Amino acid sequence: QVQLVESGGGSVQSGGSLRLSCAASGYTYSTACMGWFRQAPGKEREGVAAIDSDGRTLYADSVKGRFIISQDNAKNTLYLQMNSLKPEDTAMYYCAARAGYCPGDFRYWGQGTQVTVSS
Repeated sequence: QVQLVESGGGSVQSGGSLRLSCAASGYTYSTACMGWFRQAPGKEREGVAAIDSDGRTLYADSVKGRFIISQDNAKNTLYLQMNSLKPEDTAMYYCAARAGYCPGDFRYWGQGTQVTVSS
């Protein structure tokens, strides 16, 4: 059974940094895409960043230049380094995974970790 467990969320002031982690277990695919999504209260869920097995990355325009997605295959862990955080980055952040390359529909989801940025 595939499990994704996020950690690293918290509260930070505007301009600060956080690093989210997502520990994955229970699946092995020759090609896979993992991504980060977020959902703020009253808003739709949006894609933040994604990375595939070849290391190719995708970013939402709103986070380009501030967020960095990476993965440690040996540890089966996905990361999201978030710098220059803004109040509008406040949301629940979710890790997701799918077989195959990015982009595409994600089949597996974590429970989320809250990020709150104060001005």
